[in-house]
Amino acid sequence: MCDNCERLLAPTGPRCVRCDLPLAVEGVCGECLANPPAYDDVLSAFDYRFPIDRLVGRFKFSADLAAGAYLGRALAMRAKRAPRPDLLVASPASAQRLRERGFNPALVLARAVGRELGIPVHGRALAKIRHTPPQAGLDRAARRRNLRGAIAVRGTFEDLHVAVVDDVMTTGSTLAAIAQALRGAGARRVSGWVAARTPEPPREE
Repeated sequence: MCDNCERLLAPTGPRCVRCDLPLAVEGVCGECLANPPAYDDVLSAFDYRFPIDRLVGRFKFSADLAAGAYLGRALAMRAKRAPRPDLLVASPASAQRLRERGFNPALVLARAVGRELGIPVHGRALAKIRHTPPQAGLDRAARRRNLRGAIAVRGTFEDLHVAVVDDVMTTGSTLAAIAQALRGAGARRVSGWVAARTPEPPREE
């Protein structure tokens, strides 16, 4: 990534303080006001568009760990300005997905960010106990149904600020399901730290 691309693709302008979608003015978007999410805030290193979408695809589907290392460093640089969490956790992958890919992209990113910022990473805090079809192509309601009962938390997180690391955030359904599970385990605050954020919510059919 050249310096010019980094400047063009980094999130700029007012964003929703809850879900990180672009807004005309700083504040909270209408969706988060009407239906407050289980998570408290989100930050992203990039908007999910060309060429970042290609870079994320190479990392996730072709095991390009150099691309993953770059995304992790970029996310760490963005997160330096955010309130520091007590702990980083990774969005979990099911056993089937781990067999298919050989690794969990979110955990690779979490470890890279943890190293850069000196924040501990709990690699086994979350488990995907039920394999779900890919979220891509599903509308918001279908994404919620897809994740129902799929996330389990190992251990307690009483009064902790936990940041959940993931590669891409679209509707926030995955982060919301994880945040609900973490709050059930005592988490005081749940943040989302993502490498890329889709700049617009998907259209509902």
